[in-house]
Amino acid sequence: DRENASFSRVVSELRDHFGPKLVPIQLPIGEAESFAGIVDLVKMKAFMKDGDSYKEVPIPADMQGDVEVAREEMIEAASVSDDELMMKYLEGESLTDQEIEQAVGLGTKNGEMVPILCGSAQSTFGISGLLDCLIQVMPSPSNRTIPGTAADGSGVTISTEDQALSALVYKTMADPYVGKLTLFRVFSGTIRSDSSAYNVRSGREERIGQLFLITGKDQVPVSKIGPGDLGAVAKLQDTTTNDTLSSKEKKVSINPIAFPKPIMTMAIQPKAKGDEDKIGSGLSRLSEEDPTFTVEKSIHTGQNLVSGMGDLHLEIMCSRLHKKFGVEVELATPVVPYRETIRGTADVEGKHKKQSGGRGQFGHVFLKLSPGDPENEDRLEFVDDIFGGSVPRNFIPAVEKGLREILDEGPLAGYPVENVRVSLYDGSYHAVDSSEMAFKIAASMAFKKGFLEASPVLLEPIMNVEITVPEAFMGDVMGDMNKKRGRILGMEPKGGQQVIRTQVPMAEMFKYAIDLRSMTQGRGTFTSEFSHYEEVPVNIAEQVIAESKKKED
Repeated sequence: DRENASFSRVVSELRDHFGPKLVPIQLPIGEAESFAGIVDLVKMKAFMKDGDSYKEVPIPADMQGDVEVAREEMIEAASVSDDELMMKYLEGESLTDQEIEQAVGLGTKNGEMVPILCGSAQSTFGISGLLDCLIQVMPSPSNRTIPGTAADGSGVTISTEDQALSALVYKTMADPYVGKLTLFRVFSGTIRSDSSAYNVRSGREERIGQLFLITGKDQVPVSKIGPGDLGAVAKLQDTTTNDTLSSKEKKVSINPIAFPKPIMTMAIQPKAKGDEDKIGSGLSRLSEEDPTFTVEKSIHTGQNLVSGMGDLHLEIMCSRLHKKFGVEVELATPVVPYRETIRGTADVEGKHKKQSGGRGQFGHVFLKLSPGDPENEDRLEFVDDIFGGSVPRNFIPAVEKGLREILDEGPLAGYPVENVRVSLYDGSYHAVDSSEMAFKIAASMAFKKGFLEASPVLLEPIMNVEITVPEAFMGDVMGDMNKKRGRILGMEPKGGQQVIRTQVPMAEMFKYAIDLRSMTQGRGTFTSEFSHYEEVPVNIAEQVIAESKKKED
């Protein structure tokens, strides 16, 4: 019933994305604002909305043709998994509703077809039919085993018939009345109220208090929960999402849920001063509840960074932060963690001399700056080339310390410096006025001057990005990558889609989730991870440096 909704268009898009095995077993009566009912293709019955309920009606005459075609398509797809039914179908014999329903269930179980149903989330019309379908058509969890890992690391399978407890925690959440609430699913055995369970990850026993069944906003107390059921328990001390609760005698870990990696990162800050502590604890709690929402403090920029599955996801988390913890926040584009280095060499002198009555200050050094070894993980390679005592041995550590103290704020644009070799090869001192502080200042003065003379450059982080899109959107995505200064590494087909491997500057990727969604009608996905640092093009470096100097002013 959403504006401009089209069932046929959605079915076509689903098939483009997932393949031809998706088959409608229902058709809508009307579309968008005119949506009024559903035709059940299995039972060949129509149901119309009737207030908060529904009533059975004849199949509309103007839909008879479409219904017959869709029903034939459904039976053909379902009969692939049932040879006997296939023969009856090909010989033109009539099929009972029960035979069709069983064939749809078998086809779904074998992966030969995926049923498509329709309905309205807003009015809940069609939801009861969906639930009936889950029971009658979808494979029963009791008929399959679950992969797990034994205490010795060997692979095992868990069956609902096993007596030992195995339950997987699929979510943790903060409840305003009972505190931390742990939601789990039991795969084998039984968990009981007022008992204990063993956490395989932490190696600790957890005290199990009152168990609950969650029905909407209500928590219904129960004494036990068995295989296949979902339950909840409050106030577990050391249990988080993806942990396995088991019996202490049979420590089997259920393979964890593979949550998608976040694709969008933004900086977050409180609107009011003094809310920093609140925001920290609130974000920590929210990240516990949602594994696709991560929080970190950038060691490079000092910003609090939040990552999620898109802009809407992050906005919802900010809303929850305000609602649950009373903190108003704002999101901003993160600061790119640029770096500074040099490509040339420079010989410079640094002298710090101050006389103001009494003991003065005197430090004097000659430094040679050059690019460091890229394989060296230390940002500064300091070399002591002093001969003859022009700088006393006890002041040389102060020279190195003075250099290291200014590495976090480079002379070019205020970004951290890396991969620089500095040789101290000469200098002078005063027997009375020289001090460690004087030599630290002299070294920093020389370094700043020499750095700007040694062909300084700005470096930016480059990301490895893998984009998966339908073939139809390849042109738009490739063109956009070129605009973003991306470097295409390769392309390959995968499951009816194209996978593009590319390297892109981090500065271009902060809002790529929004761009990709717009270009691909929400059908494109991507992952990214840090690769390396590269020199920033001159025109962009000039802009970054100018903005940095403007902030200083």
